[in-house]
Amino acid sequence: MGIAVWIGSLAALCTTLSFVPQIFKIKKQGGADLSFGMLFIYLSGCLLWLAYGLMIGAPAIIWANAVTSVLVIVGTFMKVTHPNRRAALAAADSSASNEVNAAAAAAASAPVSSPAAPRELRVAATNVAPQSAIAPTPRKLRIAVDMDEVIADAFGKTLRAYNARTGSNITKEQIAREGLDTVFGADGWTPEMKAVFQDMHHDRTFFADLELMEGGQEALRELSADFEIFIASAAMDVPSSFDAKYQWLKQYFPFIPSSHYVFCGDKSILNADFLVDDRPRHFEHFIGAGILFTAPHNVGRPAALRADNWGDVTRILREAQAAHLAAASAR
Repeated sequence: MGIAVWIGSLAALCTTLSFVPQIFKIKKQGGADLSFGMLFIYLSGCLLWLAYGLMIGAPAIIWANAVTSVLVIVGTFMKVTHPNRRAALAAADSSASNEVNAAAAAAASAPVSSPAAPRELRVAATNVAPQSAIAPTPRKLRIAVDMDEVIADAFGKTLRAYNARTGSNITKEQIAREGLDTVFGADGWTPEMKAVFQDMHHDRTFFADLELMEGGQEALRELSADFEIFIASAAMDVPSSFDAKYQWLKQYFPFIPSSHYVFCGDKSILNADFLVDDRPRHFEHFIGAGILFTAPHNVGRPAALRADNWGDVTRILREAQAAHLAAASAR
């Protein structure tokens, strides 16, 4: 094998492997920075090089462009099906629907032009759009955030109380690894113990001193500048918790107005673009996109959008915001 063949093979290997890191980036971030037009042109070029290699019988050109074509196809498929892109499209559709409804309401409430006015004036008045229609300001995306296990560590307090009462040393990591049913088997989760913990959660002081979930306070403070944030807690499960939860939120999240605290049961009533929650059941009839916040009890549950921490939540919302602003500017 001559030196020219070695150089050609090495060059083919480098150009082929150069797309592998992009595959991992698309898997992690969704490939929002890659246009479909670029991918299509790149794929067309690879296929043309493949045809050229077959015509002249050049093995390095053939295998390099065959493999690269496969990688480009895989990358394009991952970009199309990535959860972040679906969430961004859902947010853009929700924004467009809300703006259409607002325009329809404004048109319905506008006074009807007098039939006595000259036709030319009526036509001119119809064609001149208000300034807000010419350069609309995109609305802020609305985010609903659950409280327990998302910004407040209620499960951690419950687990510490269980360990203290039973002499156990169960950890969140153990529950995530083995599952609740395995860890709290028949011997450790008796009817008497269930009654103890039901009474504990209905204690009015239980929710008063919960620890913050790591990163939640800082993330919501940052996001509140660009998003409309609501705290949505299914407090109807424990009605006695209302006052304690309200005081806890006022202490740790004073930058979110109390008018944005929502104590409810069925969260499908929420008119929001995203819901960050640890319970998948709250996403079933929710009109926006659900972001499943990882907790020991949901590790094995499938989720279109999952956040292991508040850094993941921030990344998902920022990508959706960018798509929302891009869609608004394109209209």
